[in-house]
Amino acid sequence: MLSINHLHQLIRLELDKALASAITAAKRAHETATDTESIAKSKYETFALEASYLAHGQSMRVAQCQADIRDFEGLFARVNASSNKEAKVEIGKLVALMDDSGKTQLLFVGPGAGGLKIGYEQQLIMIVTLESPLGTAMANKWQGDEFSLVVAGNKREYEIIDIS
Repeated sequence: MLSINHLHQLIRLELDKALASAITAAKRAHETATDTESIAKSKYETFALEASYLAHGQSMRVAQCQADIRDFEGLFARVNASSNKEAKVEIGKLVALMDDSGKTQLLFVGPGAGGLKIGYEQQLIMIVTLESPLGTAMANKWQGDEFSLVVAGNKREYEIIDIS
């Protein structure tokens, strides 16, 4: 069984990978934006301007990855210091859901980095935030509770089969 401490290590590893990727992309975009080959030769050449927008966006992505790491480190410190054993869906909990077709999925409720997927053995654990539609639908529910969610116009039924 996956321990919460091991899950925290796996999440931190994926967050570090995302940050490294963002830093590499930001450096590459900055180099492209400032390269002498990018200088416009006429008012109609917008490559340098577009590259600078991309560099800014990539820098914002780096900042978001850094914020996610800080948020998760704070969460991990609180979870490790806490003895809260309530089986209620909240930030810091690993939730197993079963949909109406019998398919199960594992979700970690995090303070950020929604959509990030962590591989563990033969399964994926996806991070969701309480601000996401799925997170909002299952917030403060208990093990055994059921809820529905409309996704792409289709109503899906879920049951919370485990919370740890």
